[in-house]
Amino acid sequence: MLLTRRAALAGALALPNAARAQARPLRLGVLTTLSGPAADGAGAGSVLAARMAVEAAGVPAEVLAADMGDRPDVGAALARAWFDRDGVHAVLDVPNSATALAVAAAARDRNRIALFSGPGTTALTTTACTPNHLQWTYDTAALAAGTARAVLAEGGRSWFFLTADYAFGHALQRDVTAVVQAAGGRVLGAAAFPGDMADFSALLLQAKASGAGVIGLACTGAPFENLVKQAAEFGIARPGTGQRLAALLCLVTNVRAIGLQDAQGLLVTEPFYWDLDGGTRAFAAAFAPQNRGIPPTMVHAGVYSATLHLLRAVAAGADPADGAATIAAMTRMPADDPLFGRSSPRPDGGVSHPMHLFQVKAPGESQGPWDVYRPLRTILANEAFGSRPGCTPAG
Repeated sequence: MLLTRRAALAGALALPNAARAQARPLRLGVLTTLSGPAADGAGAGSVLAARMAVEAAGVPAEVLAADMGDRPDVGAALARAWFDRDGVHAVLDVPNSATALAVAAAARDRNRIALFSGPGTTALTTTACTPNHLQWTYDTAALAAGTARAVLAEGGRSWFFLTADYAFGHALQRDVTAVVQAAGGRVLGAAAFPGDMADFSALLLQAKASGAGVIGLACTGAPFENLVKQAAEFGIARPGTGQRLAALLCLVTNVRAIGLQDAQGLLVTEPFYWDLDGGTRAFAAAFAPQNRGIPPTMVHAGVYSATLHLLRAVAAGADPADGAATIAAMTRMPADDPLFGRSSPRPDGGVSHPMHLFQVKAPGESQGPWDVYRPLRTILANEAFGSRPGCTPAG
């Protein structure tokens, strides 16, 4: 059954036979986090996603992988070595915004390709935009617009933020605040915390006392997971309290680590969920058995979708040795696959597609260990990504 599903998925996405001949195989480098607590959200799953895209497209390509260890200096050095020494045409994934900015610059300087699925910084499409990269899966502005607008439509008019005290956390808070205030909502307060903080009790009590209808969690990783667990201990955002928790960046692997008992009711925005429809389920059925039973996250889906679109552009005649020309070709071509549906690569280096607001299920609703989301509403691409000012590189 698994082989049948994989064959069906590959057949649905495969390119015409005439387009499969590729004289010089592509070299694709998946730069990711292969160890540590963040590895399940990207890591080996991103490598697998790239290889599945190569298999589906039928374009000869070699997939390399390297562990950047969540360190920007290591990641940037690996990318430069791939470009300069190893003949890598495109770097994929890069689940760290600081590393992605360095990789984007390296791809620009060497006229190579970078396809980002993990990083969220909007600098990649504004002050640090280049003609050599695409930010495929999400950015902080899209997460903010998607979550804030959808939660406002669900009645969440007053907000309080718990924010990781670094650029990414503050960007999420800033972007959500702009959407909330533009819609006539109110921000009642915020509290920032250092990345190594473990006890959030005082901050959670402050958020609870604010009376805000929505407590926005502008953080990710271990701090996010600890916040949700401790909020459950204090009875915050439980039915009848009048408050809700909104995750401004969350993966299904985070929900699994927290557990449904503590995460139930959490509001989450993502462009992809493995159990959303027939196409996502077919992909997950092929993916999970090769990934220790873990279904694909939105980062994995982004790696697959971006890689597939790159391979389609190459099959249509783009020369991957000319990175800027290949990105331009990808921007001109429609992107459509079962994971994101129709996506629109933009001239500013971003990609627009629908986003979805989910609510984490209660334990009694779940039909399996990874059955964690209940869809609430779909946010159209133009609502989630809006009209962007375009590429405005600094200097």
